[in-house]
Amino acid sequence: MNVLSFVAGLALVLVTVVSVLFILVLPRRPTGLERLSLVVNRVVRLAFVALSRLAKTYEGKDAILAPTAPVALLVQLLFWAGSLVVGFALMLVATTHSFGQGLSQALTALFTVGTIHVGGPANVGVDIAAGATWVVIVALQIAYLPSLYNSFSRREGLVTMLESRAGSPAWGPELLARHQLVGITDTLPDLYASWEEWSSEVTESHTTYPVLLLFRSPEPWLSWMIGLLAVLDAGAMQMALSPASAPSQARLCLRMGFTLFNRIGASLGWAVDLDPNPEGPIVLTYEEFESAVERLRSVGFPMERSAQEAWPDFRGWRVNYESVSYRLADQLTAPPAPWSGTRRHLRAGAVEPIRPPHRSPSGASKYQSSRPEVVNPPRERKTRRRGLNKGDGS
Repeated sequence: MNVLSFVAGLALVLVTVVSVLFILVLPRRPTGLERLSLVVNRVVRLAFVALSRLAKTYEGKDAILAPTAPVALLVQLLFWAGSLVVGFALMLVATTHSFGQGLSQALTALFTVGTIHVGGPANVGVDIAAGATWVVIVALQIAYLPSLYNSFSRREGLVTMLESRAGSPAWGPELLARHQLVGITDTLPDLYASWEEWSSEVTESHTTYPVLLLFRSPEPWLSWMIGLLAVLDAGAMQMALSPASAPSQARLCLRMGFTLFNRIGASLGWAVDLDPNPEGPIVLTYEEFESAVERLRSVGFPMERSAQEAWPDFRGWRVNYESVSYRLADQLTAPPAPWSGTRRHLRAGAVEPIRPPHRSPSGASKYQSSRPEVVNPPRERKTRRRGLNKGDGS
């Protein structure tokens, strides 16, 4: 019995150590034991989403969701600590002849590097192993944090720059309209090139360290996911409306962008169609697309095709990234931007970005921005009425 207990404890310790090494040291997409971190992240995220129902506005909800990632890191560390305590406690049963005393000894040995002994006869080898293992794990976790921050910082830099180009929350048609209004459409190729490179970096970092998905932007209405969706929609619209003059960088950006969404979806265990039918259905309607085209036409954006002629090409591009991006926006409770899908935990419509008015130095009244309040209304209670069928209106 003692031998079986020792073997079971040793197996649990080895599984925990291997999990730590794969998650913190080996840069690769989570598979096997590394997927334990995804379970921890999901549980913590759902807890914060439930807590965020207390907020009445989107800004309040964002403030509640902001600590999700740090708490997930802490819970992951505590999960490893608990696994090690139980594992070493099982290994100590042969010495202490009691799982309770083994638990006390493993707990004190783990957090005091084996210098304090509590609970039954001492087992110096196991006590020292417990303390040394925990020291190494904590050291790896500390070294892991700067990597996370650097990845987060590189991600947010380009997102912040996009605010003046595409609004807040970002929206693809607004990006094209603003560039036309201020006469900087010649900078669009560089924008697409920057976001292609950005997408490559985010693909690597966010599939390797999934907890980065839970880190929210410093400002409530900014989001890396909504920003990328806006850039992809802008590129798809330009390619569809002006195929002859659209920059080649837009095509490269689109391909890298939907590659990012697909790989993140696959890393989370979602079923992802890597080669969808270009004529397949999308959630965005033709009427919404046509309205956006008219918006671009009203600001003089150069177009070679009508909305009807451009729609098949635009749909052919968007089918590659719409489903995964909508699901990810819902999972992360991203800002409710236009063309970004619905939010299960935010029962309100999309909010268009605010466009500052054109003003001359001589003149005008002070600009005041106002944004519609995004409210989480209370759930309606469903009551059953006896004697009535579903089709009854009385």
